[in-house]
Amino acid sequence: MGTTHTARNILVIGGGPAAHRFTEALASRAPQDLHITVLTEETHLPYDRVALSQALTNPGVDLTLGDPKLWEAEHVTLETNAKAVAIDSTQRTVATADGRSFAYDELVLATGSNAATLPIAGNEHTFVYRTLEDVWSIAEKVKELSTTLGRAPVVATIGGGLLGLEAAAGAQALGAEAVVIDGGKWLMGTQLDEGAGQAMGRLIEQTGFTVHNGVFPQEILTSQDSGSPVVTGVLMADERVIEADMVIVSIGVRPRDELIRNYNAALDDSGSEAPRFGMGPRGGVVIDSHCATDIEHIWAIGEVANYEGFCIGLVAPANAMAEIVAEQLAGGEAEFAGFDTATKLKLSGVDVASFGDGFARAEGALEVVYADAPRGLYQKLVVSSDAKTLLGGIFVGDATPYQSLRPLLGRELPGEPGAYLSALGGEAPEGELPDDAVLCSCNSVTAGTIRDAVSGCGCFEGEAPVTTVSGLKGCTRAGTQCGSCVPMLKKLMEAQMLKDGAEVSTALCEHISFSRPELYEAIRVAGLRTFGEVMERFGSGKGCDICKPVIANILSSQTSVHPMDAGLAGAQDTNDRVLANMQKDGTYSVVPRIPGGEITPEKLGVIAAVAQKYGLYTKLTGGLRIDMFGARLEQLPEIWRELVDAGFESGQAYGKSLRNVKTCVGSSWCRYGMLDSTALGIEMELRYRGLRAPHKLKMGVSGCARECAEARAKDIGVIATTDGWNLYVGGNGGANPAHAQLLAGGLDEQTLFKYIDRYLMYYIRTADKLQRTAHWLQDLDGGLERAKQVVIEDSLGLAEELEAAMETHVANYEDEWAATLADPVKLKRFRSFVNTAAPDTELEYVSERGQQRPAEPVALGTSIPVGVPRN
Repeated sequence: MGTTHTARNILVIGGGPAAHRFTEALASRAPQDLHITVLTEETHLPYDRVALSQALTNPGVDLTLGDPKLWEAEHVTLETNAKAVAIDSTQRTVATADGRSFAYDELVLATGSNAATLPIAGNEHTFVYRTLEDVWSIAEKVKELSTTLGRAPVVATIGGGLLGLEAAAGAQALGAEAVVIDGGKWLMGTQLDEGAGQAMGRLIEQTGFTVHNGVFPQEILTSQDSGSPVVTGVLMADERVIEADMVIVSIGVRPRDELIRNYNAALDDSGSEAPRFGMGPRGGVVIDSHCATDIEHIWAIGEVANYEGFCIGLVAPANAMAEIVAEQLAGGEAEFAGFDTATKLKLSGVDVASFGDGFARAEGALEVVYADAPRGLYQKLVVSSDAKTLLGGIFVGDATPYQSLRPLLGRELPGEPGAYLSALGGEAPEGELPDDAVLCSCNSVTAGTIRDAVSGCGCFEGEAPVTTVSGLKGCTRAGTQCGSCVPMLKKLMEAQMLKDGAEVSTALCEHISFSRPELYEAIRVAGLRTFGEVMERFGSGKGCDICKPVIANILSSQTSVHPMDAGLAGAQDTNDRVLANMQKDGTYSVVPRIPGGEITPEKLGVIAAVAQKYGLYTKLTGGLRIDMFGARLEQLPEIWRELVDAGFESGQAYGKSLRNVKTCVGSSWCRYGMLDSTALGIEMELRYRGLRAPHKLKMGVSGCARECAEARAKDIGVIATTDGWNLYVGGNGGANPAHAQLLAGGLDEQTLFKYIDRYLMYYIRTADKLQRTAHWLQDLDGGLERAKQVVIEDSLGLAEELEAAMETHVANYEDEWAATLADPVKLKRFRSFVNTAAPDTELEYVSERGQQRPAEPVALGTSIPVGVPRN
């Protein structure tokens, strides 16, 4: 005689992301052994609270988490409008507000948190930012105020943390004037240290926010209008009044533990000896490493769970807890490893990221810091006392390194820490992530899991390998929540596909489906001339850090447009925006062009006079130029006006363009010189100056085989022989040096320039983003032979077109600094501070070898940010 199997009843209280993740995880592990019931007091399916800002500006957006079919499964029941009001741990039941009772074998508390409120007068007239209903109410109120006031309403957001800034950005997107009030000394004080907070504040103010730091609100002021109170402002503790038409309070969250507190209180009142829940001193139900509470068969996950004294409102720990409890209930073993507080967001165009021990609290921790507070740029790495193990980091203004560094947390870095600071021009050493490195912290997905999926893990689309980012998201969940790991995910996927011999997508980014060469050609054929035209025709969204500078570069190479025109200013990298190279102390270097290294004594005198007048450090470069360091942002136009008036022009040391043509003295003076290398080098530099390319270009001309100009270490190298000029291509120095190869020999000058024109334009059209000519030539199908066929034999029939494109560049060349000085609008960008024209006078220098240098250079082991005011 058979036996009847009764499925276990798993009851979940809460309908947020943690409850959804738990239900999804458990339902996929043991559907035949259990029935899952989820009680939520909301009317919606579980939705993504991280994306609430989308619902603020687009009320119809669908934020539903996962596949809605989950809630149609036979062994899963979702009860909406079901608010749990009491737990009976003895009878194992939960009562709801509508009088129903639900039995359980295992109970999972996923009640989440509430928006914290202010205990001040007038708080009842404020809004909070926590649920769909909250953001819909905010959007409706802003619209109403815009209509009744006949102007943009002023919306004050109290709270300068992640949610507060997100709420303020949403209000601004709705057409309101955004004001942020924060009691801390700087914004995002939980995630950012002071240097980063200062940089963040400047960037936020540049987006149009008004920020009030360091004082707490005391009262929400109102007036009576037709009998209804109308918000007029916020009274601060220092008696200031900040005018506002609407107030949003976003000062953090509080765990929703009232159900648990009521349970304990009921037992206390009755004198029962039944077990009680352990509670955290600041709220939340205490859990152990298995996410179990003090009461048997009851678990807690997400923001209501207090682990080692903390409740954390982030996605990654909530997901980890959900997976752990699901594994426990499915018969496995898993433990919570602690909170991952890594944060990455792009708020109003401002890049911010922090992870690990960003405040360097670990014993012996060292900080490697780059800080330029006036420009809103701050990058910091925290490493162990031996400078090898990565402990954490903070990035503001440029969070590019976060993608490659986050998976290396707690591991030995493959290179010097400073190499990862992109603000210093660092190019981090390439290294393969270990299989157990966590790529997606939100969902605890390792690099090994991604590689297995790409090579064919059988969990998605049958047994076929997964070869798209969307496929990887569906297979592994990586990149499905905050999305910050998606660039690294794509990179890892492509690397594994290449290993497996598969074809790799060449899409530039998620906004541009073309590769860089395809986009270059599309823009050229369509005749587009502005950033907006390109995005409207070939892109989606507003672009990103990958596609923006690429589009700006392509437009500049095709139209010789000024870096600040055609809508390009916001798309450029920092150096291109200000036409100068940023240095480690937040100042800039000035590099006038000195074609071929030839300069008159009179012009040398001008450089000397300028350097003396502005107190600049001067140094001869390896490219036969003079570099002047230490210019403040507001000084750049003054310095360049003197240089331009004396006949100098920009050396473009800041751009992805021709840097210089290095020459030896050649036959004009040298007894070994066969041809006039100086004259040829000057002609080359004047021809190719300002030519924008996928990466910087360097050239060299040597007057004989002794190679004093080191031409074969350049992108373009020319060497004189008895038969004419030999043309070498594809060389470069740097971290991965390459020796240039002979493209053609015994050339006259006319043929030499014709081949260089073709070669450079072919490279500019077909190279990938940020690809040096050496790497492009290596990747070119057929390599050097292919280049010879195109450049010399005209195998593609493009010779005349490539030459014409170069002639267009030469004809349209304009010195960028001369154009900037002639345009008052462009000159407005050159201010160290947003709210004043005053210079930054707090930079500190010391004298060394008769010149000044930064007093505290950012080197390994230093702990004081350069350029930030010191006590």
